[in-house]
Amino acid sequence: MNKLHKKQADPRLVSIIKLAIMAVGGQGGSVLTNWIEDCARANGYAVQATSVAGVAQRTGATIYYIEMAPAGEMEPVFSLMPAAGDVDILIAAEMMEAGRAIMRGFVTPDRTTLIASSHRALAVSEKTVPGDGMANSDEVAAAAEIAAQRLVLFDMNKIAVENGTVISASLFGALAGSGTLPFSRDSFEAAIKASGRGVEKSLAAFSAAVDAVENGQPEEPAGQDGLEPGTKASGSERLLSAYRTLESRVANMPEPVADMALRGLQSVVDFQDIRYGKEYLDRLDKVLERDDPAKDHALACEAAKYIARAMTYDDVIRVADLKTRSSRFERVRRYMDPQEGTRMKITEFMHPRAEEMVGMLPARLGRYLNGRPGAMKMIDRLVNRGRRLRSDRLWPFLQLYVLGGIRRWRRATFRHAIERNHLQNWLDTALGYVSGDYDLAVEIIRNRRLIKGYSDTHARGLSKFDKVMEGASIVAGRPDAADWVRRLREAALQDEKGEALDGALQTIRSFTEPQAAA
Repeated sequence: MNKLHKKQADPRLVSIIKLAIMAVGGQGGSVLTNWIEDCARANGYAVQATSVAGVAQRTGATIYYIEMAPAGEMEPVFSLMPAAGDVDILIAAEMMEAGRAIMRGFVTPDRTTLIASSHRALAVSEKTVPGDGMANSDEVAAAAEIAAQRLVLFDMNKIAVENGTVISASLFGALAGSGTLPFSRDSFEAAIKASGRGVEKSLAAFSAAVDAVENGQPEEPAGQDGLEPGTKASGSERLLSAYRTLESRVANMPEPVADMALRGLQSVVDFQDIRYGKEYLDRLDKVLERDDPAKDHALACEAAKYIARAMTYDDVIRVADLKTRSSRFERVRRYMDPQEGTRMKITEFMHPRAEEMVGMLPARLGRYLNGRPGAMKMIDRLVNRGRRLRSDRLWPFLQLYVLGGIRRWRRATFRHAIERNHLQNWLDTALGYVSGDYDLAVEIIRNRRLIKGYSDTHARGLSKFDKVMEGASIVAGRPDAADWVRRLREAALQDEKGEALDGALQTIRSFTEPQAAA
């Protein structure tokens, strides 16, 4: 009988270090790969690096794969691609890329050190969902704890931004701090210095990341939204005095409502003016008059949010205003981080439809043209084409600036008349249900979530809103009406075409129409 002998691993294979990097465009994946190569060669290692490019716009990441081994008499033969269960170090430049690496089997508890940034860069699949399509970061973090032999997880993008560079530098620092490569910190820093570009900022981010790993920096909650704090109101003393009067009205509202009302007031005033902010609070006061304190003012809390959204609709004027604000150029410059002396070029892509152009006309003229399909088709043929405007140039910038500046006449436009009437009808419908079915009234207010965006996106959302409101009128009077409206709204948010919503409406009609006929 033959004895079974445990096969010993070839020491030449054991000495090979296998490292994979998953990154998307703009995160410096190739720069990070070059730094690792240079660092390894400087320490007497033979290295091979390959990459498989992903698809742009976050539908897929580029996988950079590096194998290295101490140089010897014989030239090593390296693999071109990572294999499941055979990766020593996995570097993920974003939280969901870590999740994809785990799903593909690149991260295993017997050997893999997972180095990942906890920040989020939304994928196309997350952005295209009509509702909240964001994947759950907490679930990925929990899976990483189980899947990896060792986990290094913190917001490396934040460190990079704070030091004026890109995430590759802080990823490199996390790699150095983890001690998974047998190289000194000096050799890591030497690789950065040898690159010759943005050395000081890269070294600063590198050092901060090393310190974060070595000092055991506590992980921030994965669900942070990263919103910037609100800006302080500015203007003439007369305007500031009028705004403070509105703020005092908010302060007198019930505590659950006041916080959201203040945010709503800020967005509404920023959209138009002080008088528009007064209109917002007047509408909210009418809701508060009908609200029930025993319900923790749920109706007014939702109304504070969605009335503000309804009043700050996206029209051509709003788009032009946002594109020409100095804060927007500063934000783009921070994101692009051009080298000193480099001229930054910004191209705006505009594609207005006839509806957007007619919406800017005086209400009477716009209503006249909108009621004539032939005229609308002719206008659409004239304007419905893609346009590129270089807003870094004087003349295109002035065109957008003047267009954004006509917001003082917005109240007289056809689009404003449409939005005002739609808002009032929606609000009246919700308040009409308060006495008979408070929960249904709250769900009607929440339906405004379906309407957002600009151009075609706005049209699709409005169509879904109308269908959900139709369904609400069908189930009104039933004890489970509020629950059915919530289900309809969730169905509307599932897909862009609205197929799930159509199916939910058919379900409602299947058990309500026979009753109506009887």
